[in-house]
Amino acid sequence: MSRSPEEEHQHKAFGWTAKDSSGVLSPFHFSRRDNGVEDVTIKILYCGVCHSDLHAAKNEWGFSRYPLVPGHEIVGIVTKIGSNVKKFKVDDQVGVGVMVNSCKSCEYCDQDSENYCPKMIFTYNAQNYDGTKTYGGYSDTIVVDQHFVLHIPDSMPADGAAPLLCAGITVYSPMKYYGMTEPGKHLGIVGLGGLGHVAVKIGKAFGLKVTVISSSSRKEREALDRLGADSFLVSSDPEKMKAAFGTMDYIIDTVSAVHALAPLLSLLKTNGKLVTLGLPEKPLELPIFPLVLGRKLVGGSDIGGMKETQEMLDFCAKHNIIADVEVIRMDQINTAMDRLAKSDVRYRFVIDVANSLSQSQL
Repeated sequence: MSRSPEEEHQHKAFGWTAKDSSGVLSPFHFSRRDNGVEDVTIKILYCGVCHSDLHAAKNEWGFSRYPLVPGHEIVGIVTKIGSNVKKFKVDDQVGVGVMVNSCKSCEYCDQDSENYCPKMIFTYNAQNYDGTKTYGGYSDTIVVDQHFVLHIPDSMPADGAAPLLCAGITVYSPMKYYGMTEPGKHLGIVGLGGLGHVAVKIGKAFGLKVTVISSSSRKEREALDRLGADSFLVSSDPEKMKAAFGTMDYIIDTVSAVHALAPLLSLLKTNGKLVTLGLPEKPLELPIFPLVLGRKLVGGSDIGGMKETQEMLDFCAKHNIIADVEVIRMDQINTAMDRLAKSDVRYRFVIDVANSLSQSQL
């Protein structure tokens, strides 16, 4: 007979969960495993709200398993370490991102690309090696294998650092892999949301010329004046799109809704690269003629491995990069999810878990 989430493990935990595909979140008692010799127990302070959380809560990708506690942009304080843990100590400020385990022995793990391990385990909506479910950061505590815990530099505010654990590494990794780090090259960034606004900051730190590509001019002043983009291109303006034809070396596409790729491909120079990061629930149409005639590349990219994620955090600390966040209470999460679905956030919701998650909410 299977145990209830509250009885599954030794240590009681509390969070907010989606119970069905309505995506509505509500208080939830469950449990976390005991701290093993390789484990780090973390008191969660803040957790970012990723668009993936919304997709998962509503089962828009078709593989959600309920009850589902979202959250994979976690910053907290170490409260306990296992006897084999040497990298961390109690009271360290640490982070946990999209994954909490992998096989540690395949070619991808050996290459510090644990995120591509076939047996990689997501922070939530996945199954641990012991057969129990993983629950994410919309909760008071989490226990994680030390290899999948990150140092958050002391100079970084915890709330602004949290979204870097998904949004930050999701844009940093393709920039490094696809060679988008040469100063003076021209990078287009499609969408100025959670990923896009961090991509602008990281792109500028690499010395790139950055153009934000958006369907309306609504965010133009913010992109140019506050985030430091060099230019702003309204994709719904045919004349401006025509003027920008063949001017970009790279494009990072962060849009998570179904949209046309052909107009974006037209902006690329010969040998240009379009990298898609959003995860629409339906396939996108890919025109082949522009690829063949311009020797252009369309690629994708996931998060990075643990080594690269730590590298990203240290890079962001060096360049004073954090996410622009709107901090919310845990009991405001359903309103935040509704606003996120409408792209009504500048630019990432972050839950103040420690100061707003209370068992008295039940």
